[in-house]
Amino acid sequence: MAFTWLHPAIIAGLLVGIIFAAAPITISNFLAPRAVGGAIHSPYECGLPTFGPTWVRFGINYSIYALLFLSFEVVVLYLFPMAVWYARHPDLTALCKVLAFLSLPAAACAFFIRRKVFLWPRRLN
Repeated sequence: MAFTWLHPAIIAGLLVGIIFAAAPITISNFLAPRAVGGAIHSPYECGLPTFGPTWVRFGINYSIYALLFLSFEVVVLYLFPMAVWYARHPDLTALCKVLAFLSLPAAACAFFIRRKVFLWPRRLN
């Protein structure tokens, strides 16, 4: 293997990158003022003091809605190329493929409606 200046240049670039990343952190640890006591350990929310409990439990419905949203986003992501392909090949097999592709999220949505996932539970106090 012949010696080239590329290897030392790569190593020097990596070292310079590490120094540029580590230097501000190290310098700020030495020069930053230290605050002790007061409200330093309290949660900070939008510049206002917190009101009520800081740790709130969210219902499982939030995560279900988030998963549904993500699944439909993926469907839309894959539906656009299928629509472009369908415009170029307008035949019955392409329509069947698009309908088969759309039947899965429709079936999932019907399943969730039957299981009453979309009904928001009333909060009991």
